[in-house]
Amino acid sequence: MRIIFTFLLVSFIVNADAQRCGTTEYLQQNKSAFTFTPPPSTASGGRDTLPNEIITVPVIVHVLYNNSAQNLSDQQILSQLAVLNNDYRRLNSDAINTPAPFASVAADARIVFCLAKVDTNGNYTSGIIRKYTSQTMFQANDDMKFSSSGGDNGWNSQKYLNIWVCNLSSGTLGYAVMPGAPANRDGVVIQYDAFGTIGNVSAPFDRGRTITHEIGHWLGLRHTWGDAACGDDGIADTPPQQTYTTGCPSFPHTSSCSINSFGDMFMNYMDFTNDACMNMFTHDQAMEMRSMFALGGYRNTFLNSSVCGDSLLAQGGPTPPDSTETTTPAETTTNSVKITVYPNPFSSQIFIGSNNPADLAGTTVRLYDITGKLYKVQLLQSAKNSISVGDLPSGIYFLKVEGGNNTQVFKLIK
Repeated sequence: MRIIFTFLLVSFIVNADAQRCGTTEYLQQNKSAFTFTPPPSTASGGRDTLPNEIITVPVIVHVLYNNSAQNLSDQQILSQLAVLNNDYRRLNSDAINTPAPFASVAADARIVFCLAKVDTNGNYTSGIIRKYTSQTMFQANDDMKFSSSGGDNGWNSQKYLNIWVCNLSSGTLGYAVMPGAPANRDGVVIQYDAFGTIGNVSAPFDRGRTITHEIGHWLGLRHTWGDAACGDDGIADTPPQQTYTTGCPSFPHTSSCSINSFGDMFMNYMDFTNDACMNMFTHDQAMEMRSMFALGGYRNTFLNSSVCGDSLLAQGGPTPPDSTETTTPAETTTNSVKITVYPNPFSSQIFIGSNNPADLAGTTVRLYDITGKLYKVQLLQSAKNSISVGDLPSGIYFLKVEGGNNTQVFKLIK
């Protein structure tokens, strides 16, 4: 049975195999620690999400190992990031397995994840923290989140999604805290052999979907059955179901709570089916998760986080992006969208404009030097934008404008 513990403020269904479910016991033992805070005030200086914005979540992976098998390779960690980015963008190859009646509500959440490249002191980081622990396994009690108990302290939870990978006891695959949890406990915990798709992974939870599920909780989603018999998860386009689903049933899978012949949405990431059977979020689930980043949402501070290096630098190398030789001013036209970058050469400001405001708003600009060092990251919010660059040394730079299906690179000189 797949057991996933998620700390919710709502009542939980108790499994018949009660000795393997520590959620209720955990909540009883940690009532004082779980004083959930309200969403941040809209007066805190944040901004709202943009309609076409692809939200980037910087990740810090804390690998806690007691033996070499638990010390996951970089490749295994990167394989997990690839799964997350495919699942949350609905680019997963098994999306074709979504049954036709549910395919119409399957959605791209427009959320991506990357290993952070800047630490809390402004220095370079790989986004992966490896730490030997004397603990042979951890209970689902947050000990892995604190150095004082054999774990590793989390980074600033307003800028980083902390993921602790360790050996969990009692068959637990993972758990997450819901938005509003104490900052020093905020994040996701995953069993080491349910993380990624290569290396030390164990079937049938070997396709990286445990953390797809848990980050759904981190972004406010509940289980599809609402953690109660025929319960409500608060999402309009997920049908009611009697309880969680295990294994990999055939479609349709109905229960006494089914409202039609299509039955349960057991392929939803927020059910408990095997990894190979999960393949979708719904439109309303995507909207709920994105609302966490909106103005006044619990995860709003991530919109202003610039600790993620570009994906081209994710391996830590200094390779600059491919450049396109440009005239002065630099212009690129793709699908009838003309982006203009000027002046070139530049001095204290770089201006970026477009003939189509809707296509430019929500895109991200990254500025590199010739070695590939990332200097600036900025989200564009209108048809005409500027970047302050007076502090940059003279030299050759590459400005990368990316969003949606378009990526355009300009070579500039200061």
